[in-house]
Amino acid sequence: MKTVFTTGEAAEICKVSQQTIIRCFDAGRLKGFRVPGSRFRRIPREALVAFMKENAIPVDALDNGKRRILVVDDDPEIVELFVDVLERDGRFDVKTASSGYDAGVITHEFSPDLVILDYMLPDVNGNIVCQTIRQNPNFEHIKIIIVSGVVNQEEINDLLKAGADEFVKKPFNIEKLIQRVGELLEV
Repeated sequence: MKTVFTTGEAAEICKVSQQTIIRCFDAGRLKGFRVPGSRFRRIPREALVAFMKENAIPVDALDNGKRRILVVDDDPEIVELFVDVLERDGRFDVKTASSGYDAGVITHEFSPDLVILDYMLPDVNGNIVCQTIRQNPNFEHIKIIIVSGVVNQEEINDLLKAGADEFVKKPFNIEKLIQRVGELLEV
């Protein structure tokens, strides 16, 4: 379950403009915090729920029932394929990252249920991202599928030991991969 929202996400949930959320935040009507060293605002879940109740906004929009998936790959064509297929499926909310660093930031903000993770990222290898996720007790529910075309069996075993739930070799059958996503998430 997502615990912190951006102003854009809060606006989408409340069905108002992002500017309206920003004005309410700046006026103190919507509680939250600023990200240190930036102008970005973040709204904790409980503050968003209180704001929604105070303003007669139905809170059922907060949880749309979709499972959250983070796709981490630096190949835009692979990312586009995953996003297209997963969003058309209808059971998933999808976010993307193109580096291990971005994956870490988005994992904290989005709290995905599953991460589809490329092994060869521009800044770190997928096993480092996998280990980092596994070391955080708040993320123990996250399923991880590592995808790669350049890995030998010993490396695959190491990835599974690092905490990956599944390894899929490129090129892959997208339908079988989506079926496996559904099995891991039990949807």
